[in-house]
Amino acid sequence: MNLIFIVLIVSILGLLFAAYQLYLILKEDDGDEIIQKISNSIKKGANAYLKRQYKGVGIFFGLMFVIFLFLSIFDYVSIFVPFSFIIGGFLSGLSGYIGMKVATNANGRTTAAAKKSLNGALNISFKSGAVIGIVVVSLGLFYIALGYLFLNCYYNYLPEGERVVEIASNILTFGIGASSMALFARVGGGIFTKAADVGADLVGKVEIGIPEDDPRNPAVIADNVGDNVGDVAGMGADLYESYVGSLVSSCALAVAAGLSVKGVAVPLLVAALGVVASIISTFFVRTKEDATQKNLLKALRRGVYISSIFVAVGAFFIVKTLLGTENIGIYFSILSGLLSGILIGFFTEYYTSDNYSPTKKLADMTKTGPATTIIGGLSLGMVSTAIPVIIVSISVLLSFNLSGGSNDFNLGLYGIAISAVGMLSTLGITLATDAYGPIADNAGGIAEMSNQDPEVRKRTDALDSLGNTTAATGKGFAIGSAALTALAFIAAYKDSIENMAKSGVYKFEFNLSILNPQVLIGLFIGGMITFLFSSKTMDAVGRAASKIVVEVRRQFKEIPGLMEGKAEPDYASCVDICTKSSQRELITIAVIAIATPIVVGLLLGPNGVAGLLAGSTVTGFSIAIMMSNSGGAWDNAKKYIESGVLGGKGSDCHKAAVVGDTVGDPFKDTTGPSINILIKLMSMVSIVFGALILAFGNL
Repeated sequence: MNLIFIVLIVSILGLLFAAYQLYLILKEDDGDEIIQKISNSIKKGANAYLKRQYKGVGIFFGLMFVIFLFLSIFDYVSIFVPFSFIIGGFLSGLSGYIGMKVATNANGRTTAAAKKSLNGALNISFKSGAVIGIVVVSLGLFYIALGYLFLNCYYNYLPEGERVVEIASNILTFGIGASSMALFARVGGGIFTKAADVGADLVGKVEIGIPEDDPRNPAVIADNVGDNVGDVAGMGADLYESYVGSLVSSCALAVAAGLSVKGVAVPLLVAALGVVASIISTFFVRTKEDATQKNLLKALRRGVYISSIFVAVGAFFIVKTLLGTENIGIYFSILSGLLSGILIGFFTEYYTSDNYSPTKKLADMTKTGPATTIIGGLSLGMVSTAIPVIIVSISVLLSFNLSGGSNDFNLGLYGIAISAVGMLSTLGITLATDAYGPIADNAGGIAEMSNQDPEVRKRTDALDSLGNTTAATGKGFAIGSAALTALAFIAAYKDSIENMAKSGVYKFEFNLSILNPQVLIGLFIGGMITFLFSSKTMDAVGRAASKIVVEVRRQFKEIPGLMEGKAEPDYASCVDICTKSSQRELITIAVIAIATPIVVGLLLGPNGVAGLLAGSTVTGFSIAIMMSNSGGAWDNAKKYIESGVLGGKGSDCHKAAVVGDTVGDPFKDTTGPSINILIKLMSMVSIVFGALILAFGNL
């Protein structure tokens, strides 16, 4: 209990640190009148979007609360599920909302700081990203620690062994609300941001030939709003869900592995250590004036590496003290996950940064037009899946065996789960390097729209270009952790079903042979569902972007003097179109994610669901990496050309690169990042509805 209190205290300290950092950011100069006006327009649009989204999501959560409450009456789910669903969803949404508020208050201040120095702009944008990162991990840790303490009091009449089993069983359901909210936030925000971005680029850059972020473009404010609601609010909710998911799955598997309360405490203490490490490492991110891209990247890497070393050292003493030297292999499982996250981040950077040959070769392919640019980007994305899959496979193998899986299967599964915790332990600083990107991007847009000195735009472009690389790295990190967490959830699902079967109410025994028709059909459906989900999200962006294209064309045609810069466009109409379109598309997508495991479970039983989860994890992991890396490479190939090579802006090569970037936008910012939520949400739904599946699908 004292250890859990320590975890709770660390989470509160993390929130206090984030609040103090935000206070320092708000004290910075928020720019001249024009910068403030543009920044306020972005802020207003982002607030309007989130208000509309949360209203729709509130109705969904209300309906699901009633359904869960009804199921709890008949003991198909725990009585705590309806309430943890609401609380988890609220905190996931709160993570995204805080992230959005921080970002919209920091973008104008970053522009103002860039008027003075590059380091000043980096300091504000990164510090803002750090606030977002620390808030996400601290809220997740606070939620689980408080939930554990509450459940411990609720079940205090039980002996410790039985009490820990009940706590672990209930704590596993904490993530379903966070997963559901993350799906809405990531997909809805992704549709909004890419519809605006694609629409603005197709008419502005391709058809009319005006620069990016030109104030004459009616979709430019919607594009900047999208950076906040998709890449910040959506990402915050998404990674909150990943973080909570890895912790609750490892806590549940600790009990199955026979490690009792100490095994539950280890992942929570490692996560708490990660919060402290992330806070300390933020003070090491600095750079010199006129720094190159490599210097800037080195500054951000420094923070991640210091945090990782801190966790690597501290985790050894946590495992040795709580679990003893006989279980020291679990420490090496944590190291395996930690190292895997760093390696996946590095290779994601290799395939997406214009500092390396893959993106430079892709840029070279623009010489022969858009078609070869698209082919090259798809090929790059496909080949980039090999190394992350190998890394995760090796990590799973090492984690399982090093933790003692060869002697105790459940201990090996705990090792896999805690390796995901190790990977996500430095999420505070990793998310900071990711979230800083959209803030720098907005700062560059504000600099362009407010006609700042070219030197200001040069500085914000340097930060923005770096942000594209770190954002791609962050997505690779999130997808890699999702794969490990999903594997842990599959193990937790199997364990949950077997525990219910042991209770004697339902008779069932798993047959997970690939020759079992139920498993085989589940595998096929799981493999297919990621393609169906991808199609729906891509199609949603396409339809919404088409509406933006029509609206932007209309305004250039009907508003006199708009092209000459003598009239102001109607920015609000594009924001409204993106908002309505993104919310309208969400319903079908959410139904696919939530209903599929229930329907498959009722038709094929628990064996079929296990196949479904395995199939969706395998295909989803690879497709998510391919899309994220293809999109990131297309984007940076375009920026590489804009730096002056291959004819620079306005050249035929640049036009071909813009087409590639336009295709890649929904790849990297909508569909790719959303798939990792899909595979975890389906696992979580399977666990929560396990009793229902066992009762009616096992006939």
